[in-house]
Amino acid sequence: MDALRAAGVEDPRLDAEVLLAEAVGWDRVRFATEPEAEIPAKAARRFGETVRRRLRREPVAYILGRKGFRSIELAVDPRVLVPRPETELLVELALELAPQRVLEIGTGSGAVALAVADELPGCEVVATDTSPAALEVARANAARLGLADRVELVEAMLPPEGGELDLVLANLPYVAESEWGSLAPEVTEWEPREALLAGPDGLDVLRTAIPVAASVAPALALEVGTGQAAAVSELLFEAGFGQVETRADLAGISRVVVGRR
Repeated sequence: MDALRAAGVEDPRLDAEVLLAEAVGWDRVRFATEPEAEIPAKAARRFGETVRRRLRREPVAYILGRKGFRSIELAVDPRVLVPRPETELLVELALELAPQRVLEIGTGSGAVALAVADELPGCEVVATDTSPAALEVARANAARLGLADRVELVEAMLPPEGGELDLVLANLPYVAESEWGSLAPEVTEWEPREALLAGPDGLDVLRTAIPVAASVAPALALEVGTGQAAAVSELLFEAGFGQVETRADLAGISRVVVGRR
C-alpha cells in the first residue's frame, strides 16, 4: 500500500484490497473478518504482479478486465474508456423518459446502451461507434450479458435509416487539449485518447454531433465536462431544442445537458 501511495495512486488502500481479493479469490469482507488468514504463495505472486501494473498507473478496471456499471458488469480493456459513475445519469434519464427506441452515440464498451436495455426491457436500443475496436468490446459484452438480440451495434455515428427515435444519449469526447496535461496518468497513459480529446475547448465533437442528433430525435442527453454545461446548452438551443436543462452528478457538477423539443 505504501508503494501505491508513493506512486500517486488516489486510493491505495482500496486498490490494494481489490487486487488482493482478486488474486486470492476471496470477497473483500473476508479480509476484514479474517485479518490473520494466510495468503497462499501462488496468490501472493499474482497479487505482486497486479500491484506492479498498478504502480505503472494502469487502471484497476483494466487490470481486472472488468468494471461494474449500474446492475451489469462489463469487460473493459484499453480499447474503451473505463465506465464512470457519472455516466449512469444518462441511464437514469432514459428510465425517467421511458422511451420506446433509443440511440446511443459513441457507445464504447456498450455501458449505457446495455444498461438501458437491461433496465428497460420494452425499449429498442441502437448503439453506434466509429471505432471498430470499441465495437468488438461492446459486442462481446452484449453477448455475455444475453442482450445481443436487444441492442443493435453499428459502426457509424448514426444508424441506417429505419424506425423513429425517441431519445439520443451520448457520452462523447469533451476534454479540451489544454486540460490534457492535468489529467491523471490512468487517463492519459492508458485510456483511448480519441475517446477523450475534442479540440481546443473540448466541444468540437459535440458541435458536430448535436445538429445530427437533432435531426433524428425529439430529445437528446449529453454528458459534458466541468464548466461546459452553459456552452452546450446554447448549442442545443441553436439546434432547435426549445427546452434545455442540466442534471448534476453526485459532486454537484452539471454533468448532463438535456434538450427536448
